[in-house]
Amino acid sequence: MFSFIKKGLDKTLGAIKEILPEKVEKIDKTLLEEILIESDIPYELVEEIIYYLPPSQFVVRDDVKRVLKAYFKYDTTSAQTEQNPFVELVIGVNGAGKTTTIAKLAHNYKKENQSVLLGAADTFRAAAIEQLKSWAEKIDVGIIYTQQGHDPSAVAYDTISSAIAKKIDHVIIDTAGRLHNQVNLANELKKIVRICDKALSGAPHRKILILDGTQGTSAINQAKAFHEMISIDAIIITKLDGTAKGGSLFGIAKALELPIIYVGVGEGKDDLIPFNSDDYIDTILDSIFTQTHG
Repeated sequence: MFSFIKKGLDKTLGAIKEILPEKVEKIDKTLLEEILIESDIPYELVEEIIYYLPPSQFVVRDDVKRVLKAYFKYDTTSAQTEQNPFVELVIGVNGAGKTTTIAKLAHNYKKENQSVLLGAADTFRAAAIEQLKSWAEKIDVGIIYTQQGHDPSAVAYDTISSAIAKKIDHVIIDTAGRLHNQVNLANELKKIVRICDKALSGAPHRKILILDGTQGTSAINQAKAFHEMISIDAIIITKLDGTAKGGSLFGIAKALELPIIYVGVGEGKDDLIPFNSDDYIDTILDSIFTQTHG
């Protein structure tokens, strides 16, 4: 797991090395502050981290880890119920890696010998339907789709109904990332949530927001907007390997108070890994301190 997280944080660790070429046993708070800002932790959050550290000018690894860990109190491995099918609604703006993430998530479930059915409810773009169909073929899972412009709620309903009839374990439904305006998007997403519940009481069981890791802390406002629309349950961060902004996860966790469940660390179907805050924090601290995690 560590090597995967390390791969995802490669550019962030490189940026830290430029500030701190040699690891240290204890670090000057001023230098630590510079490292945290460079990693794209929001400035006000960096100030807060420094404030909660011991009053001495130099701090050791355990001090820093204790403070950083507090930001992931919403860290959780899974909120899955015993519900069959377990229905997940995937939300996020176009370009965040939503469709690819859905495919990787489906592939993860398949590796656990669980059956999956995809629902192509982003009927706003023909390309989104085609892309999801192509992935479904590649990873060999079923998909329910319709033509561009059709009612996405109907696709969600049909996908859940089909999954119930076929006794499928997991349903993953794609949604449009952008409509003409926020009001249209909010209304459409709310309708899909309502219709999911009609198809299967309590569905969707988890509403997942996909955030582009390369956007750093600017993804927070986007996340807040979606959270206000339909109340998000969990987050997946994509493209972590393509950015030096690996520290932005602290800002996202703090601002949204939601669990980050997976991170995307590459293009391959196996490059979606469960997020573990200890691994994540330790990987960053290993690049600063001579004392490694133990």
